Amino acid sequence: MIQLNKLYKYYDNKFQRTFVLKDVSLTINEGEFLTIMGPSGAGKSTLLNIIGMLDQPSEGEYFFLDQPAHTLKEKKKVEFHRNYVGFIFQAFHLIDEMTVYENIETPLIYKGVKAKERKAMVADMLDRFNMVAKKDLFPQQLSGGQQQLVGIARAIVGKPKLLLADEPTGNLHSEQGRQIMELLKKLNEEDGITIIQVTHNEDFANYGKRIIRIADGMIKSDEAVPKETIIAGAE
Repeated sequence: MIQLNKLYKYYDNKFQRTFVLKDVSLTINEGEFLTIMGPSGAGKSTLLNIIGMLDQPSEGEYFFLDQPAHTLKEKKKVEFHRNYVGFIFQAFHLIDEMTVYENIETPLIYKGVKAKERKAMVADMLDRFNMVAKKDLFPQQLSGGQQQLVGIARAIVGKPKLLLADEPTGNLHSEQGRQIMELLKKLNEEDGITIIQVTHNEDFANYGKRIIRIADGMIKSDEAVPKETIIAGAE
């Protein structure tokens, strides 16, 4: 599904070149649940942004669904975003002036889904996340955990193949964080969505099946999570 070949990301100024990513090669198969870990400034979010086509590598190749993402025109990238990729952010990034219902509906409008179909798809999300009673509330009227649920519903309502989660539990207390992780695990196992998450939390990393550790912009290790370590979701 995803193939990165010798990716570099750097910034040049007058006197020197500053590297954010160096010689990153990585294969991610459809249906994987992958965690990226590493210290602050290691390049984790930059790597996630390149995979999500929000940023461009300075050198190297990136193939997404066999398409050369590193050479795609902006219009084609937007098409990929709308149809294949969902994003979850640490800061939720909900639209304050929109209700829960409208926030979830927004990507479907951009995608050109007809009104009747949109209504059914949003209703399905509200039902799935037990948020029917909150559909007319605004983000500031919700708890952090509820806002993140809306963020996830918005990210998956268009049925993406790939879900990118940048510190999805970073602004939540531990119990809310666990609930979000169990939900992501369920989306991966039952819906077959490929998930790539960035986290600092070792416990939450073990909800996935594979951990990539990055330091100084380079991949230092790439290991499967042992079966006995993988955290089972709540039954």
